[in-house]
Amino acid sequence: MEKEEIPEETAARLRSLDERIAADSSDESALIERGRLYWALGRRSAAIGDYLAARRINPSGSATQLLKATYEILDFYNKDLFNP
Repeated sequence: MEKEEIPEETAARLRSLDERIAADSSDESALIERGRLYWALGRRSAAIGDYLAARRINPSGSATQLLKATYEILDFYNKDLFNP
C-alpha cells in the first residue's frame, strides 16, 4: 500500500490539531476542524470519529449537523446510476 500524498500545509495543520487534541481531548473546535480535514482527504471513518467525539462534548453543537450531513451523503442512493 502506497503512502498517501498529503500537501505539506495540510499535514502541518493535522499535526497541530493532533497536538491540540492530545493536550485537551475536549477541544470541540479542534475535533471538528480535524474531522473536516479528514473528510477532505477522503478519510471518512476518521472524520466521523472526530464528529462523534465532538458531539459527545456538545450535543447541540455543529458536530451534530455535520454528522447528519455526512450520513445523508453516505446514504445517498441513485437507482439510475445502477440501471443504465
